[in-house]
Parts: sequence; structure tokens; C-alpha cells
Amino acid sequence: MIIQETSYFNSPLGTIELRHSGKGISSLIFVDRLLPEKQPVRIFDECKKQLKEYFEGSRTDFELEIDLQGTEFQKKVWNELLKISYGRTITYSDIAKKISDTKSIRAVGKANGSNPVSIIVPCHRVIGSDGSLTGYAGGLWRKKWLLEHEQKNTQLSLFEK
Repeated sequence: MIIQETSYFNSPLGTIELRHSGKGISSLIFVDRLLPEKQPVRIFDECKKQLKEYFEGSRTDFELEIDLQGTEFQKKVWNELLKISYGRTITYSDIAKKISDTKSIRAVGKANGSNPVSIIVPCHRVIGSDGSLTGYAGGLWRKKWLLEHEQKNTQLSLFEK
């Protein structure tokens, strides 16, 4: 049995529950209610700092240890999600091609929907082949907000560097 530490982060999109497995962030999900922490857990300080920077628009990549827990296929899909650049989108079909399994589009969609570490593993950047916003465990309104947030900040940062 894996013992996980839990903490909460108040984002512009509502409360996010964070879990740490001892190896890394193992879960980042939106929750409807805030459960009280017994005491602040220091292992979440860097994660909360980076989430704050992301929501402020100053962070485009996360530099955190994550502990993805799932099947080998799910991990393969989630690792492809990590390659999607900030402010960009990709289709389920594109991911299936990248993992060399073009017939696995539905399985890719299911793995994407099972992503336990949203935002950091950017499942919100996956859209339908027709460009439509499809499924997001945190709700389509959050997916739309995240994509618009990233696109807005990508446009503003074109001339930086």
C-alpha cells in the first residue's frame, strides 16, 4: 500500500487536490470542496509555487518529480502528453500515431481521461480531430480556460527571449 501525503491549492479554477507518493506528485485533480489539512506538508511547497507561476502566466513548463501510476499503455500516452508544448494542441489521433498504434485512438482517449496529474501532464491540450474540445475530467469549461490562458500567454511571450 502506497501512503500518500495530501495538500490543497486554491487556483483560479477552484480547489486542486495534490497528492505525493513519496517519489513525486502522483495526483493533481480538481475537487468540489476543500478538506482541511492537518498541517502544511513541505513537499508540496515547490509544486504550489510552480502552479502559482503557471496561473500567473510566468511558467510554461513544470520542473517537478512526478510519479505516474497506471498501466504501461497509460504511461506511454501520458509521456506523450508531456511532449506537447505550452499553448499548443494535439489530437487523440496524433498521439496514437506517435505511440505507433494508429488503431488505439479510443484507448488513447481513455488513457488521456485517466491522467491522474492534470495540468502538469497536460491532457487539456488534447482535442478532437475536428478541433472541438472533448472530455476533460475537470470539466470542459476548465479545459477551455486552460487552453485560452496558455494561448494568451504564448502570444504575449512571442518576443521574449
